[in-house]
Amino acid sequence: MKACTPQAGGGSVMVWGMFSWHDLGRLIRVEQRLNSTTYLSIVADQVHPILLMAYPNGDGFFQQDNAPCHGARIVQEWFQEQEGDFTLLRWPPQSLDLNPIEHLWDEVKRAIRQLVPQPSNLTGLGSAFH
Repeated sequence: MKACTPQAGGGSVMVWGMFSWHDLGRLIRVEQRLNSTTYLSIVADQVHPILLMAYPNGDGFFQQDNAPCHGARIVQEWFQEQEGDFTLLRWPPQSLDLNPIEHLWDEVKRAIRQLVPQPSNLTGLGSAFH
């Protein structure tokens, strides 16, 4: 997840995104501060159904980094309850260069910088994601 900031006007829009071997997921705008409850809601309501459809045999993988909300007890318990639906990859600490979503965020930022006209406020930036 990253906050993307327009060049003019300041401010940012927090979005959460995902991709798989097969497809890009949609960007999910995070309206409030991302905490373990919000993160769990995104994973349970948005990601889990996609994983079940794409990998009905449970052979999909889910990767998350070591953000504090990822390691929260309620999040870890939920992942344990879903064991068999997909494999949760263990990720070494401080290894952002290995995280493929970081490359996707770079592409999103490049695309935003190329928008003409540049978004001048958060509404305009948010519209760029639709």
